[in-house]
Amino acid sequence: MSGTSLPKAQNRVADVIMRNPQLASYAEIAEIAARAEVNNSTVVRTAQALGFLGWPDLQRELRSRYLVKISTEDTLIQHGEHSSPLHAALTRDMENLRLTLETNSADDVEATIATLAAAKSILVVGHGSYAAPASVMAHLGATMGYPIHLESRAGVHLATSTNTLGPGDVMVIINIWRSIGQVIAAAEAAHRAGATIIAISDMRRGRLAAIAKHLLIVPSEGIAFFQSVTATTSLVYGLLAGMQAAHPERSRETIRRSQQLWKDLDIHLE
Repeated sequence: MSGTSLPKAQNRVADVIMRNPQLASYAEIAEIAARAEVNNSTVVRTAQALGFLGWPDLQRELRSRYLVKISTEDTLIQHGEHSSPLHAALTRDMENLRLTLETNSADDVEATIATLAAAKSILVVGHGSYAAPASVMAHLGATMGYPIHLESRAGVHLATSTNTLGPGDVMVIINIWRSIGQVIAAAEAAHRAGATIIAISDMRRGRLAAIAKHLLIVPSEGIAFFQSVTATTSLVYGLLAGMQAAHPERSRETIRRSQQLWKDLDIHLE
């Protein structure tokens, strides 16, 4: 929030948020307003002045940043125990899906798909749990005939994959929860070389957001010590469907050849 000039009342709201990160990450707007001695609309205007759609949008960012700062054990304590973990997990994921749909406009998604459809090559980068949706995107994208590859490793492997990127190429970074230094540095290097960066993240601010041509936001909070990949995976499926629709004939022809190869290689049991 530094670097943004705000009126006095909005400054009080910002001060409350910065001094109480845990409270701000889950409190109702009325509680923030009361602590700052302003009305609810001033809290909304503060969020908008900081570049967010409103208080819920800003609060999601605050929640993501708060969870990054606490330990994995403290995250588990924050979420507490659940009498029905399955019910709690599904309920949390349904909310994450709702927020993903609400946060990303149709125009933003269509622009992202258009960039992917026009790419000379696509490198998808994801580590840890988020290597899973990255793998789905690379695998199904290749099945449709896209020149798309997965990089879920670090070190020299990430450096070699990144070093081939330049103008016309696209790098898709799936980085949720804590930022991974090597991934961010690789994205910055690819950006300097002229590649287009697409970021799928749970944060609107930061080094990755600053270089991304397209930024898609996916809430990722789970019910235990780990983040959820459900919303990210659903968003990837949506992008893939758009990519297929962008090149329908190529997709169908490549899929037909893939199916024939499956038969020739005797991959699937009848």
